[in-house]
Amino acid sequence: MFRDTVKELLDKALEERKDLFLIDFEVLDNNAIKIIIDGDNGVLVEDCIFVSRAIEHNLDREDQDFSLEVMSSGATTPLSHIRQYKKNIGRVLGVKTKASEKFEATLVNQDEEGIMLEWKAREPKPVGKGKVTVKKEAKIKYDDILEAKVIIKF
Repeated sequence: MFRDTVKELLDKALEERKDLFLIDFEVLDNNAIKIIIDGDNGVLVEDCIFVSRAIEHNLDREDQDFSLEVMSSGATTPLSHIRQYKKNIGRVLGVKTKASEKFEATLVNQDEEGIMLEWKAREPKPVGKGKVTVKKEAKIKYDDILEAKVIIKF
């Protein structure tokens, strides 16, 4: 009952702010509400405050005691939502697949089915000695991705 009420308030807030989307939502046994959001243009503190107020101001603490925590998805948190891939086009991802493949490549595109990665590799020349740099790409379906994280380089 309490969880359903909180979820309805959360959905209403996200409906009002179409640029924000839900990553994770849980209500623990002690009525501790934990919400993780992300946004098409990132998440500001004001966005977390907006979601927090949309929930907190519509619940009665006299009726139900609770704690509320609204946070953004962290920079090193694995991607879990299709919209997160879209906003990270052009960035380098570390991707592990269910087939035990590992990629560190630039996300160049995404659609409803999966992502397209691109990277450069040094390979032996087809004829003669030495190596040549070649451009490689891989199309990976979302269902085949075990984990994908943005690689932050300084």
